[in-house]
Amino acid sequence: MEKKDIYAQANELEQHLGDIYKDIGEMKKKIVQLLEENKRLSLENQQLRSMLKTDQTDKDKIKEENPPSLVIGEGYDNLARLYYEGFHICNVYYGHLRTEGDCLFCLSFLNK
Repeated sequence: MEKKDIYAQANELEQHLGDIYKDIGEMKKKIVQLLEENKRLSLENQQLRSMLKTDQTDKDKIKEENPPSLVIGEGYDNLARLYYEGFHICNVYYGHLRTEGDCLFCLSFLNK
């Protein structure tokens, strides 16, 4: 009887190890997701910090570039500021972080 008990225990232990490996695999997937989200949020945080530092200088530049006869509305200024801070303003990706340079949709919207 002991041989059967030992075999049953070994079989049960093998099943537990399989469950542990499965749990470890799921945890690794979650860790990868968290690391990717952390990187994305770090980039966004960095851009927001630089935005806070340069907010006043951007407002001054916009005022210098637009003569008084060509004053554009405040909404346009806000969209232009968002675009130059690295966010999409087009209807396709509005509010998403621009990671691959300029967006043709956003630029065409700004040039209207």
